[in-house]
Amino acid sequence: MAESGFDRELADLPPELRWREWMRRIEAVLFASASPVPREDLARVVGQGASVDLLVEDLAADLEGRAFEMAKVAGGWMFRTRPAYAPAIRAAADVGDQLLDLSEFDVAVLAAIAYHQPITRDGLKDIFGKEISRDLIGRLHARDLIGTGPRSPRRGAPYSFVTTEQFLVAFGLESLHDLPDREGLQDAGVGAA
Repeated sequence: MAESGFDRELADLPPELRWREWMRRIEAVLFASASPVPREDLARVVGQGASVDLLVEDLAADLEGRAFEMAKVAGGWMFRTRPAYAPAIRAAADVGDQLLDLSEFDVAVLAAIAYHQPITRDGLKDIFGKEISRDLIGRLHARDLIGTGPRSPRRGAPYSFVTTEQFLVAFGLESLHDLPDREGLQDAGVGAA
């Protein structure tokens, strides 16, 4: 909800200063948010005729050469540290809880869920030829990489699993359409998820 008295239009400013202020507003919103901010939310802080996409492009250009960048993930934008600075961050800060620390099998299960969602544990068992532990499913849930999907309306139907917005953020995807082509992965010998 817009704050009363908030001047989105900035009609009293010359056009170049108005544009610069809108860019700074978008920057402030992204800086304050821990999750991707969709276009509709960014549009609430700029004038009616302003192009959020162009403002975002200009802001991204302003950030060239900085230690962080704008990334379009999970249907919105967010700030991320450039990968080149990851070693410096790990050396200076305790980021252990933020690291995914996933095994190759964990990633394979996530990929299977992403490509086949919604999918049940039995569906995962069919793919991997073995039972997927409740512990693994619980760890993926705890990291908010998967969530509970739809269930069949029949009594006692099994839960299904789907990926979450955090999954998209963690893997730098704008949407599930950005997942690599399954056949290409199989041709590269990455597996048959």
